[in-house]
Amino acid sequence: MANALPVSPLARPMPELPPVAGVRFGATAAGIRYKGRTDLVMAEFAPGTTVAGVYTRSKCPGAPVDWCRAAMADGRARALVVNAGNANVFTGRAGFEATQANAADAARLVNCAASEVFLASTGVIGEILPYQKISAALPGLYATLSDDGWADAARGIMTTDTFPKAATRTARIGETTVRLQGIVKGSGMVAPDMATLLSFIATDAKLPAGVIQSLLTDGVNRSFNCITVDSDTSTSDMILLFATGQAGNTEIGDAQSPHLADFREALDSLLLELALLVIRDGEGVTKMMHITVTGAVSDESAHRVAMAVANSPLVKTAVAGEDANWGRVVMAVGKCGEPANRDTLSVGIGGTWIAQNGTVVPDYDETPVVAHMRGQEIEITIDLGLGNGTAQAWGCDLTHGYIDINGSYRS
Repeated sequence: MANALPVSPLARPMPELPPVAGVRFGATAAGIRYKGRTDLVMAEFAPGTTVAGVYTRSKCPGAPVDWCRAAMADGRARALVVNAGNANVFTGRAGFEATQANAADAARLVNCAASEVFLASTGVIGEILPYQKISAALPGLYATLSDDGWADAARGIMTTDTFPKAATRTARIGETTVRLQGIVKGSGMVAPDMATLLSFIATDAKLPAGVIQSLLTDGVNRSFNCITVDSDTSTSDMILLFATGQAGNTEIGDAQSPHLADFREALDSLLLELALLVIRDGEGVTKMMHITVTGAVSDESAHRVAMAVANSPLVKTAVAGEDANWGRVVMAVGKCGEPANRDTLSVGIGGTWIAQNGTVVPDYDETPVVAHMRGQEIEITIDLGLGNGTAQAWGCDLTHGYIDINGSYRS
């Protein structure tokens, strides 16, 4: 199905993905659900690799999410196995047994403990994972792993995605240059906590698990937890960050150390790029929305206001229809339950203030706003006029294409 969908008009080409020392990737077609395309991905990491993760907050998580949460106890990783087409969610004892079997399969190949194998699945919920197909495919896949397999891996984890997504950065830790590189999949069922997305990032930096966990959590809160396609939170979301230690930098044990400032900035930038690639591939997307909120009573309140606007079906359909209906923005602000005052509220679109302090701007000219609405990237600005809280959120329009994709998802 992923190959049959037209490529998103907001798609971006994959960058060149150079090797990351200590990481080998590969992908193969295991026939789990899709025919004629790769659907199984494996990675091997150098001994001593540390790992951090952020997972869905869904109360109905998939078996791989449970597996990874438990596997993180010692903060070490040697392998990753990801399948597309079947989420291994709501599968009871069978789902748990599938994770046990496939972790053991990969552990034998890599010669590590099963607890050092991380698993992820994405696809249809409620169908038993044919893990025997994964077991059969893993030995051949392992034999093909290479340090330039990143692009194949990005394609192998797609479901309703219309283009593969990846990003890369370099940073300095002391006198050492390190690389950070990541892939992501996600298109629908995307909302914070985190989204129907899987993202896997690796760096050759040498950093303790606790440090990369702190950096990852902070970065996700400013990126992946600020995007939404449809307000629905998946059962399978996860982002994993692996640090192989092969760059040879001096290890730093404090996430707040100024020596990690450049690394933190690079990671934050990488995470945001990956998150926005997901929005650019939102199911049925034709336009991307960037919502900026200022003047809230707190940053947390500003975030909730921004997400309410990004999730509003009426705002999203107005954007799809290129209708500068700012009243729908006012509606979304007013309904979300956060402090707001009609008489201090201001709304702008595309850099033009339409309403300020509770009323339409005198002599407001809609011409530049209409022109802005015809573009692919829509800027919405909201000033609540109540305090110093600020936030940003990113979303997309809602079109009939979203209905077409999700109305036939299991077909």
